[in-house]
Amino acid sequence: MIAGWKEHGDGGTLAPGEVVRPDERLSWPRMLGFGAQHVVAMFGATFVFPLVMGLDPNVAIMFSGIATIMFLLIVNGRIPSYLGTSASFVGGVIAIRALYGGDTPAADAIVTGAILVVGLVLALVGVAIHYLGVQIINRIFPPVVTGAVVMLIGFGLAYVVADVYWPQDQWIALITMTVTFVIIVVFKGFVGRIGILLGLVTGFLLSWGADRILGNITAYNAVTAKVDTHPRVSFAAVADAPWIGWPGTHLPDIRFSAVLLVLPAVIALIAENVGHVKAVGEMTGVDVDPYMGRAIMGDGVATAVAGTFGGSPTTTYAENIGVMAATRVYSTAAYYIAAVIAILFGLCPKFGALIAATPGGVLGGITVILYGMIGLLGAKIWVENRVDFSDPINMVPIGAGIILAIGPVRHMVGSTFALEGIALGTIVVVGGYHLLRALSRAGADASAGPVSHEREASG
Repeated sequence: MIAGWKEHGDGGTLAPGEVVRPDERLSWPRMLGFGAQHVVAMFGATFVFPLVMGLDPNVAIMFSGIATIMFLLIVNGRIPSYLGTSASFVGGVIAIRALYGGDTPAADAIVTGAILVVGLVLALVGVAIHYLGVQIINRIFPPVVTGAVVMLIGFGLAYVVADVYWPQDQWIALITMTVTFVIIVVFKGFVGRIGILLGLVTGFLLSWGADRILGNITAYNAVTAKVDTHPRVSFAAVADAPWIGWPGTHLPDIRFSAVLLVLPAVIALIAENVGHVKAVGEMTGVDVDPYMGRAIMGDGVATAVAGTFGGSPTTTYAENIGVMAATRVYSTAAYYIAAVIAILFGLCPKFGALIAATPGGVLGGITVILYGMIGLLGAKIWVENRVDFSDPINMVPIGAGIILAIGPVRHMVGSTFALEGIALGTIVVVGGYHLLRALSRAGADASAGPVSHEREASG
């Protein structure tokens, strides 16, 4: 693919409305700028979500670059996209940590083992879609189900904000949230696209300043899991970390009970990938349906590889699709450049330690927006597909599943295993919808049967 990029025009100028196609490029210095822009666009969420899941952000950043290169090779360069950390696993990962001892190396291995298995499942789904056709997705996951799963994944994380992050520094959380609101809405173009990142940086600086002016804070400390007096920001780990070094990779530990807790994320990943790939196809004017299975397969393989080495799960990123929409530069060369930059960032432990120093209050202000936006994407799917909620088949299981996730409700299966929150809600949504649909059809056939025979007799 590298040898196949054609230089667009003179490599330097673009007329209004002109686009750079995936197999084209501008001059390499300009492509370097576009690649760096993609890194900045994906950066906020890609390192926020590993922090939320208790995984090494350096490993996540490095494997986001590796995953992007793998994805581009699998889709044969036809679908320009960046693969960053997926938010769909957060609820399941938190449940795994609660079940297996919290933030420990042993729990880390179990988390990434579950991520590995989910990646393999997603890759197999991609293979099936490639050979059976993209229509199979709509049969199993119609818009009412897909929208519900996306919604409960977002709203099912509300308790993380309320119980974990916001109490660590409620005023910094509130200010960070407000600043991020303003940046996203008031500033148009690229600045608005990186509003999450800018809001996080602002909250970080405010926390550092509050330590200098107001002193330590007495509040909930996520490290000690109790209320105590501590600084909002500590750079001790940053000072100790080397500039260059291999990030904290580790091998996975596969546990069936842990896999079940994150398996519902497969549905959300399918929905995300299909939506994002369709969006890219509309922008580039390319029929992407023949590559839909490859795209899902690529994301699955990338997630499995990342999980094998202790990395975070991946997904195609709407932030980078937004950058393409703003710049109209669709060249995959920019994504290869972004991937290489991300890999280099991952090899800088000092950078990872700085990320890990992000105060919990700041994460509270950021995650309340991210989780809310994820939830509302589910509603967007319903609206765009005109889902009829006057039909009880749609309303009953969907409403029940969302409440179970938001609770989060815990349902014991035996004496040691529990289904909880997002996992339980997803099972109820998918299983309940198809069960009620089957019963409705059976009832309709039973009631129509005699009428049909009478008609045949009378005819």
